[in-house]
Amino acid sequence: MVKLNILFIFIAGLAGALMAVQGSLNSYLGEKLGLLPATFSVQFLGTLTVGGLLLVFMKGESLLQKLPGIPFYFWLGGPIGVAIIYGVAVAIPKLGVGIATTGIIFFQLITAYLIDHFGLFNQETIPFTIGKVIGIVLMVIGAFLLLRK
Repeated sequence: MVKLNILFIFIAGLAGALMAVQGSLNSYLGEKLGLLPATFSVQFLGTLTVGGLLLVFMKGESLLQKLPGIPFYFWLGGPIGVAIIYGVAVAIPKLGVGIATTGIIFFQLITAYLIDHFGLFNQETIPFTIGKVIGIVLMVIGAFLLLRK
């Protein structure tokens, strides 16, 4: 169980590292192409990538049969992804990768703990504890230290 958790923490950490790289790449594209064309390009290439993966891995499954039972709000991931790409591409050139990522991580964690605590979006309810409050306070202190000049 512990080895499995470490594996998934590593995978999550890799995704976080890739988010910082993607933010830098998207920021450059935003400066060269404009924010909306850059966001469109990133989403389009992502769609082509996932489309290729679907062709390889979805053998024998019917995606269309699964669609009717899904509530509408679970489809908001696509538009939210556009907002994320756009927001990161706007923030990084103004703040730098480190400061923008500090803000991203801080607000991402606050939102994640609210989702866990209230069991939003069909997630398991995980109570908000005093240990998590202390962790957030330490993060605020850490963010303050990272953001000062």
